[in-house]
Amino acid sequence: MMNTTAAQRTESTVRVGRRDLFVTEAGEGAPVVLLHGGGPGATGASNYTRNIDALAEHFRVIVPDMPGYGASSKDLDHADPFGDLALAVRGLLDALDIEKAHLVGNSYGGAAALRMALDRPDRVDRMILMGPGGIGTTRGLPTPGLTSLLGYYGGDGPSRDKLETFIRDYLVYDAGSVPDELIDLRYEASIQPEVVASPPLRRPSGPTALRTLWRMDLTRDPRLARCEVPTLVVWGADDKVNRPAGGPRLASTMRDCDLFLMANTGHWAQWERAEQFNDLAVTHLRGER
Repeated sequence: MMNTTAAQRTESTVRVGRRDLFVTEAGEGAPVVLLHGGGPGATGASNYTRNIDALAEHFRVIVPDMPGYGASSKDLDHADPFGDLALAVRGLLDALDIEKAHLVGNSYGGAAALRMALDRPDRVDRMILMGPGGIGTTRGLPTPGLTSLLGYYGGDGPSRDKLETFIRDYLVYDAGSVPDELIDLRYEASIQPEVVASPPLRRPSGPTALRTLWRMDLTRDPRLARCEVPTLVVWGADDKVNRPAGGPRLASTMRDCDLFLMANTGHWAQWERAEQFNDLAVTHLRGER
């Protein structure tokens, strides 16, 4: 069990290519970049509110708002979203003069981390993926949670009720564990005019939709079986957004991949089982067994 003290945090805006990324940092040591999920109103610091301090006791923790979210630029290439996110992460490392970093990614951020490990494995030290996107999620009918997420800006538009339904019914196992204040915070972030006009996570459409879906299914990428980045996959057994079957798929395909399945846990494993997740993360990122 870890005894965690609050880490001193700094906030800054970093110019990365055509975009500005809002970044929260804490701690010292080997750099660890935490990449948040793609749900409405998500931000880096809110996604990892129960993890930053624990990890900052051992590492330099870098938590960006990804393109399209929070206080970062809203520009995103929807023809290849995971590739564009990976490019943004690589650009952030360049801007911070970091040659190689650990990557930790939840859901949408997990897909971004994995895509970067496929594109530039020389820039990734070790990796943790929590219920990552891109693992067969574009094949067949979407899960109820993914349907709720992708429908948030459709119909009558965003609302607090729609967001509360997504978070309490699909994001977590225990609906009562999420405080109203967190829902309020995410709702306000989700209705920024730029975000409503161009939601960062959307169903691919138009003549390039099939090509985009193909790119977003990382299990089709032949580089996955050759990826040697030491990886820990953590998946909630009751994940209603991304199917837990993706965990064994990654573990059986990648060359150095451990899998930890968390019982009575939904899509937000690092939040719902924070203490256990933090212990696992520190152990893996240190290269311990």
